Amino acid sequence: MNAVPDRRALQLPLDRFDVSDPGLYQAQTYHGYFDRLRREDPLHWCAESRFGPYWSITRYKDIMSTEVNHQVFSSELGGIQVIDQPKDMTRPSFIRMDPPKHDEQRKVVQPIVAPGNLANMEPLIRARTQTVLDGLPRNVEFDWVEHVSIELTTLMLATLFDFPVEQRQKLTYWSDVAIADITDPDAPVQSEEARFAELKVMAETMAGLFNDRKERPPGFDLLSMLAHGAATRDMPFREFMGNLGLLIVGGNDTTRNSMSGGLLALSQNPAEWDKLRADPGLIPNMVSEMIRWVTPVIHMRRTASRDFELHGKTIRAGDKVVMWYVSGNRDPEAIEEPDRFIIDRPKARQHLSFGFGVHRCVGNRLAELQLRILWEEVVARFPRIEVLGEAKRTYSNFIHGIRSLPVRIPG
Repeated sequence: MNAVPDRRALQLPLDRFDVSDPGLYQAQTYHGYFDRLRREDPLHWCAESRFGPYWSITRYKDIMSTEVNHQVFSSELGGIQVIDQPKDMTRPSFIRMDPPKHDEQRKVVQPIVAPGNLANMEPLIRARTQTVLDGLPRNVEFDWVEHVSIELTTLMLATLFDFPVEQRQKLTYWSDVAIADITDPDAPVQSEEARFAELKVMAETMAGLFNDRKERPPGFDLLSMLAHGAATRDMPFREFMGNLGLLIVGGNDTTRNSMSGGLLALSQNPAEWDKLRADPGLIPNMVSEMIRWVTPVIHMRRTASRDFELHGKTIRAGDKVVMWYVSGNRDPEAIEEPDRFIIDRPKARQHLSFGFGVHRCVGNRLAELQLRILWEEVVARFPRIEVLGEAKRTYSNFIHGIRSLPVRIPG
């Protein structure tokens, strides 16, 4: 079952399209807009929006070619979101850098998600997943997001940072602060000043641990890696803030929302659930299809460093260029029957949800591992999980978030 496209997408003139409106993603009415843009205007100029003027790139192949063209499309000039960080509150991070500086800092944290370390982590992830699932209530309504998605991802984050487990809710809170749309009445912060203040508390808290790790022999956690990495041990405070925010959001929001959105997708496609029960060997492929289907990061932004021609139009130096992953992952020219959720889809891993090129999500294999273990353990326990109502979604044009999902496990 797919969301019904907003009729306005069919009727509105293209020059009035503004796909940066977070309400489109909260209401799940964005598909029709991107269907039209891919067909009729694959490089679309929005002259007026809350975030200023911007270009939209909506086709799969165009997004991929933009991702790897660092000479023209910079992550450093304006950041990675359609919204600009206020100039007096900037928080640089390696995802907001171009090569070679990006590559130097990324290499510092990459060992934590190397294949050997993931194999070492698997027993811990599985044991925690088993404990969480075994503790779920039967025959009563509960929130899957709170009791499963948040709990599992926050435990993982605490492990990655070697952060006190009893304080792990702080990690979830800081992640929510980092990606919040400040115009949302339900957001944890209501101004950029408040966001900056809370992220400063995050960085100060982490700095105590960071400085302690600096004095110890190198350990195998993110803070220790940053503290001993030649490219990161002497980071300015703002850069420390930015990199922490990046690693917390990257380790939390994407996996959390794939866990929630994946369950919702199975619930809306019961034949796929039957397929899964008949053949649990489909789980690794299903995980990739879930990540494509959910597309937990809605967009990434670049800034043109010089003029560039695409689809007969000129992107000018300084222009914002937004790559809409939610559109590329539904491009019928790249993905067969993209509006269907198919757990045994061929080449399911060829999606854009993790980005492409040097900025491809550093933790993508860890996210896949967590999701694979979750579904292996779910299938071993529960013939079905019933979704009882609508998902409550995040008001955001950046993270495709689910805030709550009421479910019941028959038992």
